Amino acid sequence: MRKQVAYLGPKGTYAEKAAHILSKLAKFQTPIFVPCNGLHSVIKSIAYNNCDAAIVPIENSVEGGVTATLDALWKFPDIFINKAIVLPIKHALISDGELSIISEVLSHPQALAQCSEWISENLPNAIPLPTNSTSEAVNMVKGSKFRAAIGSKSLTQIEGLKELAFPINDVPGNCTRFVLLSKESNSNAANIASFAFSLISNKPGALLKAINYIADFGFNMSKIESRPSKRELGEYIIYIDLDLDNQNNLENLLELKNKLKPLCNKFVDFGNYFSEDIELD
Repeated sequence: MRKQVAYLGPKGTYAEKAAHILSKLAKFQTPIFVPCNGLHSVIKSIAYNNCDAAIVPIENSVEGGVTATLDALWKFPDIFINKAIVLPIKHALISDGELSIISEVLSHPQALAQCSEWISENLPNAIPLPTNSTSEAVNMVKGSKFRAAIGSKSLTQIEGLKELAFPINDVPGNCTRFVLLSKESNSNAANIASFAFSLISNKPGALLKAINYIADFGFNMSKIESRPSKRELGEYIIYIDLDLDNQNNLENLLELKNKLKPLCNKFVDFGNYFSEDIELD
């Protein structure tokens, strides 16, 4: 049966590129790609079994964790990360008009944030307007002389639009990690293990004790991030990525998790997976 793969649409987004690459790495045979309107729709498609897999951004090198993805992984503990790729992100300013008359800049909130300094310096009077995706932003500026969109350079192929500036990222090395989500966990070899937990007690040293367990087992944390639990002020969820190698094998990882769980009010395992860097033409 052909796999249905949801991603943040419409066509032309970085998420679509990631969907094609990750589906190929997962060896999906002629997958059916399903563009969704908004990141929450992508998550729901896999959570409610409307699709077999979903492609979502989880982390950006400039803006950090993608909160909607992190919150969804915590909310739906039966969703697992199977694979990940890191894509370089190079944004272009796209419009029907000229740079000198642009008064509104549209894009996904992450893209707007990643180009905020450039906008401030080059379009100081322009109003930033968030959209569901970079591709949606480009479609919305078509036919307007005073609006511009931030998105992939490839989106200039839409009829009548032109590239006003490229690249406009504030940080040249801007990149985003995209993950492939499914309802199946991976127990095979991997180079990253991801999980999250909330602690039973909010006392001095409670988090340190958990971190010390990780250090005692010799694991390197490649990421630690906190998110509010949304239940009460001061209560947080801790998200952690661990590097896996030959020394840090799956047996040690299982033992570590068993050590951590008694400290936790809730522990959610996102799975073990391979992440690799991708070079785009």
